[in-house]
Amino acid sequence: MTQSRLKVMLLLALALFVSLAVGTARAQTASTEQIPNHPALSDRFAFQLGAFYATTTTQASLAPAGGGAAVAIDFESALGLEDHAVVGIGGFLWRISERWRLEVEYFKLNRDASRTLETEVRWGDQVYPVGTMVNSTYDFSDTRVSAGYSFFKRRDKELGVGLGLHMSKIDVSLQQAGSSAEQADVTAPLPVVSFYGTFALTNQWAMRIRTDWLSLNYGDYSGGLRSSAMDVLYQPFRNVGFGFGMRSLMLDVTIDKSNWSGEAKAAFWGPAAYVTVSF
Repeated sequence: MTQSRLKVMLLLALALFVSLAVGTARAQTASTEQIPNHPALSDRFAFQLGAFYATTTTQASLAPAGGGAAVAIDFESALGLEDHAVVGIGGFLWRISERWRLEVEYFKLNRDASRTLETEVRWGDQVYPVGTMVNSTYDFSDTRVSAGYSFFKRRDKELGVGLGLHMSKIDVSLQQAGSSAEQADVTAPLPVVSFYGTFALTNQWAMRIRTDWLSLNYGDYSGGLRSSAMDVLYQPFRNVGFGFGMRSLMLDVTIDKSNWSGEAKAAFWGPAAYVTVSF
């Protein structure tokens, strides 16, 4: 389900990129008065603050300290974590020059649950049998930093490519009543390649897309990350506007560190809404 949703979003993003490229011919012949001038394509600084309603799926595994196989746990179905949540998001854009830009975006989701197990769960050195009451947490945060270059830039549209980093932090723990918690945490710096585009429809309405991609095997990590955003921007005031769209992040990494040997999977996707301030 999550992969099919991601494919649809990426196909929509590709279709928008193609439409932007085709539209350049029209932009070449249009008069200056007819070309939209939206602040999303001209303001040097932009801040955004809002939330998205995320559907989540999270899995993790932790190998025993003495070695052995790690068994993946579905934290929603097996441990009772909520699979929907409102997630706050914040972001910043700085147009360093006409074509160069710097972006930062952040979100964090902390969840916990208590459930009497209906299936056996193995986590690290602990085995929790059926009927055990287990308290669990799965905390996730992601900071995205990206430097981009708009290889195509006009007054009403731009296309660009960037290099960036997703700092994904995961903190997972399981605890049986009356015993100490078995915990694993990791902060994974995951480099990505980004593609983005912005298209002004009018002086007040615009569309914006972004997709990040990673597939790697380096150091203590191997796996992949996909992140995308598609937004409609409405700016009725000179410095204040509103954004509506979709967000998704799909993470699947294998970790080989002293404090976590195993796998972490996380998927977040859903509608987003936010306020923008730009100047």
